[in-house]
This record gives sequence, C-alpha cells and structure tokens, in this order.
Amino acid sequence: MAVFTEVSLAQAQALAERLNLGAVRELRGIKAGIENTNYFLTTERGAYVLTLFERLSFQQLPFYLRLMQHLARRGVAVPEPHADAAGEILFELAGKPAAVVDKLAGGHQLAPDAFHCEQVGAQLARLHLAGQDFPLSQPNLRGLPWWTETVPVVLPHLAPAQGQLITTELAFQQQLAASQTYAELPRGPIHADLFRDNVMFAPVEGQPGRERLTGFFDFYFAGVDTWLFDLAVCLNDWCIDLDSGRLDETRAQAFVEAYESVRPLSGAEHRLLPALLRAAALRFWISRLWDYHLPRDAALLKPHDPGHFERVLRERVAAPWHALKD
Repeated sequence: MAVFTEVSLAQAQALAERLNLGAVRELRGIKAGIENTNYFLTTERGAYVLTLFERLSFQQLPFYLRLMQHLARRGVAVPEPHADAAGEILFELAGKPAAVVDKLAGGHQLAPDAFHCEQVGAQLARLHLAGQDFPLSQPNLRGLPWWTETVPVVLPHLAPAQGQLITTELAFQQQLAASQTYAELPRGPIHADLFRDNVMFAPVEGQPGRERLTGFFDFYFAGVDTWLFDLAVCLNDWCIDLDSGRLDETRAQAFVEAYESVRPLSGAEHRLLPALLRAAALRFWISRLWDYHLPRDAALLKPHDPGHFERVLRERVAAPWHALKD
C-alpha cells in the first residue's frame, strides 16, 4: 500500500484509547498496495492494522466493515474490526474514514503449492456460504459498469493490438452478463480481490515446512457479485505461472476441488468458468492500466505492472480451462 495520509502518534493514541487498546508503542506505514493508507499499529495490548480509506466514503464503508464482523462471528478466518464502547467500528482520523482490525498471524505465501491452494479454496467457499444471510448489500464497485466507464479512459494509452483486445473482451463480457445463464449464477458477498498478498499463513507446529491459513484480509473491494467471479479471481493469481500467466492445472484443480468439498459448483458455474476467468483477468488489467496511466499523489506509491494481466487475459482466451475432469 501507499501512504497517502500521514497519521501522527498523537492521533493514533487518541483512537487507541477510544478502542481501549492501551498505549501505542509503534506506528509504521505499510508499503504494499495502492488503494488505502495502512499502518501497523502496535500497542501494549497487541498488534493491529489501522486503515484510512482514500476512496471509499463513510456511506460505503459500513458494508465492508460489517461484512468482516459478520464473517468473523461465523467462524470465517478474517480480522474482526474493533469497536468502541458504543459498538461503532468506523471512525474519522486525519479527516478520513478509519478502522482498526487485528493483525493476522504469519505472513504471505507468494509461492503457493497445491496445499496452500486447497486451504484458500475451502475457506473461500466457507466465506461465500457464511455471507448468505448478511443483511447489507452493495454491488461490486469494480464490476462491469466500472469496466465500461473506464475502458474509454485508458484506451488512448494503449497500442492498437491492446486496444483491440480490451474492447473485444469488454463486448464479450457485456454480452455474457446479459444472458439468462449468467443471471442464474449463485451470488452473494464476495471478497473480489483475494490475491496472494491478501491471505496469511503461519507455520504448523511440529510439521516443518507445513503452513496453515490464518486469515483473509483487505475486504475493501468486496461487493455482491457471482461467487464464480470470486473463484476466478483466485485462480488467476493463486494457480498461475507469474511470468507467463499460464494456469497451473495441478494447483487449479486442487483449488476447485477443495472449494467444491464445501460448496459444489452448479453445472452452469462449470460451463461459465472459462468466461469468468477472462472476466477476472479483464477487471485487473483495466484497474492496473488506470492506476499506471492515471496515478494519484502519494508518499509511497508503486503501481502494479498492467502487462501482467494482459498476458493472463490472452492466455485465458487462447486456452480455456474447465475444472471438470474427463
């Protein structure tokens, strides 16, 4: 993340006192990511993450924070937001909306194997099922309407072949979204951004080399959408060769089978998985193009390479993948 908004120790201490977290011992900016301002907040009572929201409004944020609270209370491995004495979990800090959540144990696994993928797949299915009775609703703000608005903005920055690919794929996804089969896909709250750096693992005691999943975090792209799109986002990150964008079928099959051990996919979901893998690649290609060509000021800002998801999209178009075994 980039540090867009500076927070003083005095400001952090005031919020920590309101949340009954004790004296602040350290406040350290987190460099990974590009959407919000994040700090590691260490107090005498524990380790937390302080987030200031740079794009999301006070009106939008209750959906994300209450969703995390809802999932945590149903046993899904996510950090639960800290509340003050009145039960409030959304605050104002340095003029921005802010929240504090527990810091998950462990670290990222940036070179996952099939065992890591199985754990993420099963936990993703639990998240989807646990969110079914969540009372709030908000669309995926980076869904098809946003793609349609943003492609014309980034198009002038693209080479002709890239422009042809992005406009053709957008038209394909618009046609797909208008179909009856797509309309019947099961849906509910999704994470929508569950990349390798949004999941934590910790070593398993007594099992050298083994790691257990400790939680999903960074829910600030969450929204109501098809569960299949969430699965596709994960497959396009957890189960690929990062250099080429090609799908690693062993990891992908392990991921889907673990997901289906908790929530079996419908026939329509299996049929549309190749198209949703394309949709997930398009979504992140567009957003990375936007961040790269239309950057915001920040104290620490490093946009991701948009070429990565261009390669992923080309691979998904050229080599459609179905999870069903022959």
